[in-house]
Amino acid sequence: MVIARSLRALDWLNFFVANVQTGFGPFIASYLSANKWTQGEIGLMLSVGTISAMASQLPAGALVDAMRNKKFAALSAIVAIIASALLLAASPTFVPVFAAEVLHGFASCMLVPAMAAISLALVSRADLGDRLGRNARWASIGSALTAALMGAFGEYLSLRSVFFLTAALALPAIVALRMIHYDAPPVVPRTPPGKPKLTPEGEERESLRHLLKDKRLLIFAACVVLFHLSNAAMLNLAAGEVTAHMGDNVQLVIAACIIVPQFIVAALSPWVGRQAQKWGRRPVLILGFCALPVRAILFAGVSTPYLLVPVQMLDGISAAVFGVMLPLIAADVAGGRGHYNLTIGFFGLAAGIGATLSTAAAGFAADRFGTAISFFGLAAAGLIAVLLVWLAMPETRGAHVEQEVAKPPVEA
Repeated sequence: MVIARSLRALDWLNFFVANVQTGFGPFIASYLSANKWTQGEIGLMLSVGTISAMASQLPAGALVDAMRNKKFAALSAIVAIIASALLLAASPTFVPVFAAEVLHGFASCMLVPAMAAISLALVSRADLGDRLGRNARWASIGSALTAALMGAFGEYLSLRSVFFLTAALALPAIVALRMIHYDAPPVVPRTPPGKPKLTPEGEERESLRHLLKDKRLLIFAACVVLFHLSNAAMLNLAAGEVTAHMGDNVQLVIAACIIVPQFIVAALSPWVGRQAQKWGRRPVLILGFCALPVRAILFAGVSTPYLLVPVQMLDGISAAVFGVMLPLIAADVAGGRGHYNLTIGFFGLAAGIGATLSTAAAGFAADRFGTAISFFGLAAAGLIAVLLVWLAMPETRGAHVEQEVAKPPVEA
């Protein structure tokens, strides 16, 4: 059947897209360092990528909303990421690296909402939580396996080979994307002046101003900022402590701290999606957010480096919940009235703000007051995030989610 083949292709698309994105992680810093870049220059260039991604969140989401063909949006983003990888491999000099960081920042912000939109086109809203959980499972498996593969390429071939591998792994992602088929939304006639604009489904499209007044959007965006304010700097601080106090096997411990949570995300994500449909969004959010302050407090008290890995396993719980719930709550807030991808971009911008503040504040606190105090500060931010979800976050799962039946996609 077309639906079964398309859903399997979406699994592989998530797997290979995660493969591609893994190449733009810590490998860039190692590559530039090996080519005589200073830590200050590396930090500045990584900041260019972060700023580019933050500035692109809303425009990229709006662009995907405006495009009828979401597959073309995803294809364009993948091609741009291939170009970014080849620019990095071509020359580790300022202009190619700067261009690659800017291009990758925009392409990533376009790819995430495009894939979420494809998922929503293939399943009903009632099945979206389960589908997003499955997306997260395949993405996590891809990230974990590719991190090991790219590490081997960097160790035994060259750091430059990592970026050629990144570009090569994007090709099966394109093949998987071409195997996905769904009903394209109908063409909406031009709206006469003075009449409300309609979505392809025939519903009245909300104005952007009306969307920004939705308290669900604003409260969850605040939760996202606090989540990343607590989460983003934790592993960096822990890795710094390991490097300072451990001689042998440092890289193995750090690699395990990255890879092990990915397998936990792969195991938990489908369950998270199902429970979000059964219990509602708030109980699942509280569960995932509670892991943040617990993890930070445990990191503050860890004295043996090998205990970092079991503590970091809690990150798998938080990541599974957050990865599924962000696009799911965006679908609840957009509610079929347009701006789904723009809503994802808005939450992505909130995540970027929280992560940027986290690394800056945690580094400053660690320098001035010690690493333990910095971890306690991250724990406090996580606890505030839990309280905000518990006391202020409204339940976003609407009655239409339970009533809607699955729609049978056909080959477009």
